[in-house]
Amino acid sequence: MNHPTDPHKMIQASTPAGTNPGYMPGFGNDFETEALPGALPQGMNSPQRCNYGLYGEQLSGTAFTANPPERTWCYRIRPSVKHSHRYDKINLPYWKSAPCVDPDVTSLGQYRWDPVAHTQDGLTWLTGMRTMTTAGDVNTQVGMASHIYLVTESMVDDYFFSADSELLVVPQEGRLRFATELGIIDLEPKEIAILPRGLVYRVEVLEGPARGFVCENYGQKFELPGRGPIGANCMANPRDFKAPIAAYEDREVPSTVTVKWCGQFHTTKIGQSPLDVVAWHGNYAPYKYDLRTYCPVGAILFDHPDPSIFTVLTAPSGQPGTANIDFVLFRERWMVAEDTFRPPWYHKNIMSELMGNIYGQYDAKPQGFVPGGMSLHNMMLPHGPDQDAFDNASNSNLGPDKLDNTMSFMIETRFPQHLTSFAATEAPLQDDYIDCWTSLEKKFDGTPGKK
Repeated sequence: MNHPTDPHKMIQASTPAGTNPGYMPGFGNDFETEALPGALPQGMNSPQRCNYGLYGEQLSGTAFTANPPERTWCYRIRPSVKHSHRYDKINLPYWKSAPCVDPDVTSLGQYRWDPVAHTQDGLTWLTGMRTMTTAGDVNTQVGMASHIYLVTESMVDDYFFSADSELLVVPQEGRLRFATELGIIDLEPKEIAILPRGLVYRVEVLEGPARGFVCENYGQKFELPGRGPIGANCMANPRDFKAPIAAYEDREVPSTVTVKWCGQFHTTKIGQSPLDVVAWHGNYAPYKYDLRTYCPVGAILFDHPDPSIFTVLTAPSGQPGTANIDFVLFRERWMVAEDTFRPPWYHKNIMSELMGNIYGQYDAKPQGFVPGGMSLHNMMLPHGPDQDAFDNASNSNLGPDKLDNTMSFMIETRFPQHLTSFAATEAPLQDDYIDCWTSLEKKFDGTPGKK
C-alpha cells in the first residue's frame, strides 16, 4: 500500500478540464461536462431515467448519416419543446439574408467604409445588427452574409437562435458575454467566437459600447484548413480553441425566444429561461479562439505567397479547394523576403474579398483603412496597393522588417457579394476610395535590361 509520501504515488492535475478556468481546450473534440455531479450519464446516452429528473435531448448539427456526425447530447431541466410555442413574425429591418439584390444598389466596384458610428439608440444584439453584404442563398444553405454589430444594451429575458447559419463573431470594440445553452463565453477584441446553428443564447454587454464584425455562414460549418506540407504545427493550433463548461439557469420568468429561419424572424413567448442544460457531451458546441495565438508562416527567402497561407478557419463548399468561406488573418509578423515586392501584389480574384480592420495599420493601404472599417473587392475586380504603398515597397531597404501593432482579417467567398441598401446609403462609404489608384503612373521604359 502506498502512503502519501511514497515516491511512486502519482500526483494528479488540479485542473482536469484544462488550464483556462471555465473552458475546455480543443477543436472538434468530443467534450463532456456537467454542472452538477452525476448529471451526465455514463456509458450510454439515453437512460430510462436521467439523474435529477433531467430530460435527455440531442442537438444535431449535421444529417444523421454525415461522416463524422456532429451532435451533442444535452441533459436539461425541460426539453426544448417547452421553449417553443406559437410564433409571431417580427421585423428586424437591418438584418438581411441572401438573396438580397437591391435593384437600386450597384455592387460592382471597389468599396471601403469608415467605422459605422454608434448612435444614441439603445441597441441589443438583434436590433444592433447591420448587414453590409449578402452572397448565395440562405434557403439552399450556401453562401454568407457580413454584418457590423453595434450593441449598447444586454438582452434581458430575451434569447435568440439562428436556424439559418452559424455566426463567426469578430469583436473590434467593447466586451460581450454569450450566455448559451452549453455554457458561457466572454469575448473581447483580438478574440473570435463561433456560435453554431440552432444554439440558443443571450448576449450581455460587459463593457460597452460594443462594435464588431459578424460573418454569417449559411453552408457547411467552419473547420480547420488542411495544412498540407506545413504539417502539424503553426497556423491555428487546435488546443487554442476553447469550448465552455456546462452552466445552466433554473429561472421561471416570462421570456422571449427569437428565431431566424429562412431569412425571417419570429418570436415565441415562454415562461422560463431556455438556458437549462445541466450537463452535455458531444462535438457540436460553441467555442472561442484568441487570435494572438495564431502562428503565421510565410516566405523566408523570396516572393509573396497567396493570402490563403494565413487561413484560420474554412467552410467547405463541396468543390475541392474552393471554399464557401475562408476566414483569413493578417496579424503582426516579420517580413524577410529578398528582392521581393512585399505588400500584396495587384490581382483579380474569382473569390470575393471582404476585409475588416481590428486595430492598427494594414500594410497595403497605409491611409484610409482604419480600425472598425471595412473594404470589399468583389469577384474579378482588380485591386492592390495605392501609389504610396507601391513606391515605398519598390524603393525601401529590404532588411528584416516587422509589421507590428496590426490585425486585420479577410472574409473570402466563392460567391459575389451584394451590397445592402444600408451599406450603399447609410454606412459611411468612402466615395473617393476608387481614386487611391488614380495617381499610379506609367513607369514603362523599353530600354533593354533597365529596371
